Amino acid sequence: MDTANDTAVSSSFSANPTPAAARTATWDIDSSHANAGFRVRHLMVSHVRGHLGPVTGTVFIDEQDLSRSRIDVSVDVRGIDSREPKRDEHLRSADFFDVANHPTVTFRSTRVEAPSGPAGDLRVTGDLTIRGITRPVTLEVEAVPPAIQDPWGNRRRGVSAHARVNRKEWGLKWNLAIEAGGVAVGDEVAIEIDAEIVARKA
Repeated sequence: MDTANDTAVSSSFSANPTPAAARTATWDIDSSHANAGFRVRHLMVSHVRGHLGPVTGTVFIDEQDLSRSRIDVSVDVRGIDSREPKRDEHLRSADFFDVANHPTVTFRSTRVEAPSGPAGDLRVTGDLTIRGITRPVTLEVEAVPPAIQDPWGNRRRGVSAHARVNRKEWGLKWNLAIEAGGVAVGDEVAIEIDAEIVARKA
């Protein structure tokens, strides 16, 4: 990892001096304030947007050596919501996520890097598992702001990330040719994640 970038990222995590004990912490995703959204092209002319389902997981942050940080996230795709019940039923079927056999999508990080670019941004590579198929994906993560204390005495931070994947690499191959040319559903899917994380109390 680039030393200068690592210093900049560490500074973004710790804008104010913190005790040594606070520099290494486990944070739980607050499911009520977390969203894994998707966007995919429809009929070659517009996009369908939706939510993949409830998000749970943990984030381990080592602020002195960010390369040792880890992310472990699970999304319950039985709760997928594109604001169209028939389409959601199809997305849950074996043509797409096959939730009867594979109810969750998981992401487990394998590497955390500080790329050249805006100070504090991160690149998190990990294993994305859909329908029992695991392939590497890299999330572009925006600089994580310093923690705040919420009204209930919890330390809380926000995380935003995005990635683009080809759905066919995970077996989501269903499509339909359209008369004007092209297909009903695009192959590339944009994923956007926004979540609040809460420091786990001892």
